[in-house]
Amino acid sequence: MIRTPLRPLARVLKARETGENPDHIEHENRRLRLENMRDAARNQAEGRLLTLALLFLCGFVLLGARMGLLAATAPLELSVGMVEEISSARADILDREGRVLATNLPTHALYAETRRMVDPLRAARELARIFPDIDADRMAARFTDPQRRFIWIRTQLSPEQQQAVHDIGEPGLLFGPRDMRVYPNGRMAAHVLGGARYGQQGVRAAELLGVAGTELFFDNRLRDPEQVNMPLHLSLDLTVQATVTEVLEGGMRMLNAKGASAVLMDVYTGEVISLVSLPDFDPNLRPAPPTEGEPADSPLFNRAVQGYYELGSVMKSFAVAQGLESGSVTPQTMIDTRGPLTWGRFRINDFRNYGPQLSVKDVMVKSSNIGTARIMQDLGAEAQQEFLRKFGFLDPAQIELAEAARSRPLLPERWSDLSVMTISYGHGMSTSPLALAAGYASLVNGGRKITPTLLRRDTVQAGEQIISARTSQQMRLMLHQVVQEGTASFARIAGYPVGGKTGSADKPGPRGGYMKDAVLATFASVFPSHDPRYVLIVTLDEGADTTGPEPRRTAGWTAVPVSAEITRRIAPLLDIRPIRLEAANASFDAAHQSPVGH
Repeated sequence: MIRTPLRPLARVLKARETGENPDHIEHENRRLRLENMRDAARNQAEGRLLTLALLFLCGFVLLGARMGLLAATAPLELSVGMVEEISSARADILDREGRVLATNLPTHALYAETRRMVDPLRAARELARIFPDIDADRMAARFTDPQRRFIWIRTQLSPEQQQAVHDIGEPGLLFGPRDMRVYPNGRMAAHVLGGARYGQQGVRAAELLGVAGTELFFDNRLRDPEQVNMPLHLSLDLTVQATVTEVLEGGMRMLNAKGASAVLMDVYTGEVISLVSLPDFDPNLRPAPPTEGEPADSPLFNRAVQGYYELGSVMKSFAVAQGLESGSVTPQTMIDTRGPLTWGRFRINDFRNYGPQLSVKDVMVKSSNIGTARIMQDLGAEAQQEFLRKFGFLDPAQIELAEAARSRPLLPERWSDLSVMTISYGHGMSTSPLALAAGYASLVNGGRKITPTLLRRDTVQAGEQIISARTSQQMRLMLHQVVQEGTASFARIAGYPVGGKTGSADKPGPRGGYMKDAVLATFASVFPSHDPRYVLIVTLDEGADTTGPEPRRTAGWTAVPVSAEITRRIAPLLDIRPIRLEAANASFDAAHQSPVGH
């Protein structure tokens, strides 16, 4: 911009020559400048007003278009477009014989549209009569709140409840169709199934999401639209599961145990035929997780999978098997069992004095801690860790349950020579009943590694050969002799030869050390012992036989009788034909005479 001077020199000089007043020139220039400034300011203001008017116009157009769209659309909560993306479809879960374990059942949800309600106060009173947990005054306040247009009242209703609500005659109380997850067998296999809950919800549908167990592990598969019509077949046998549960519950009550578990597994396929953890729950009414106290005290806690315990003498079978596999001992090798076995300030004792020496077979039969520790002394920590790792004891159990991956065995921080000895007889390392079942399956099936599964299989697992067939055959015989001659004599069943090993472990205290008179009793059994097909692990937490003058807490008096009753009742269900004991012994003799036996 070129600024014009108020008193231009040339014009001022010319005005003086002609006798004019130079001030007139200055006044004229000032007037013109002010007019130019007013014109510029007016043009700027007009531009701004025009821009602002255009912005307001666009805003009102958008607002009007949105209001028109909303006016032409159904209310949000009733919008079909919103709920089309919600699918309540979920595949059924069946047992190995095709019996239903979990399925969907059509039901209705209850909600209120307050703008349609005629008498909200009466509706609140009637709902409180139908549903005792509803507070009539609080519900009436919600119905009359001008800020509320839509209220969820119940996510699912029984047919009787739906009819009672219908009889109220309130047009503002509406029903929305949906599916609910139903477990027709109630508590049966609760820890395997886990349970389901509603996820995203609309008035016409609601997602069904798994929260635990196989429902959570297979959640994506069960909700897959392409597979919802293809049921998930589990390895469980519902009839066997019911029998195991019934006997285990009876034994738990009779022995005053605070908890119990049982795992039945096929030794060749790894299929879990039955898995029970007590106390349990009804997945139709799944309780809330505990917020305080010990997790193991909750009925949601799966003792067979999440429970990692020092299981005691049932672990001796693996120490003896390692000695046999390494060639350091044979079943007839004599072991020094003089006690106590002293290691630094620690002493290892036996339950009773077994004399100066025992054969390896008798170390198993009589369950000698000292004998087992001496077998492992020469093998060392590294070899023991590698052997137990092959059997899966040092890693979380692999099974199709969401809880399994979150539970890990407790191992010594420093695997010392003392750890080698104590772990050999089941102390200083924790494992789960499920892992123990898989370990025993591998021990007696010819030596092949077994991975447990809850899915039905028709073929034998082709696992890694972790011990020789010869060692496996020797362990079968020794487990059979434990029942016939040793600590598991109550496991003898007419017609069904059983082999097994007892374990009675003192429970660790919350502040270190071990609790007095608190024993976790375990019996690991295989049947038929001459040709094993199944492994059964039974544990009782703090059970005691009180029929004698003093309480007897060892597994031979608690877990073994319960396991024997389970085996006696399920063997016919598993199509195992009775056999005379003499025939079973003859089978062992024939195996001993075979090349594998040598």
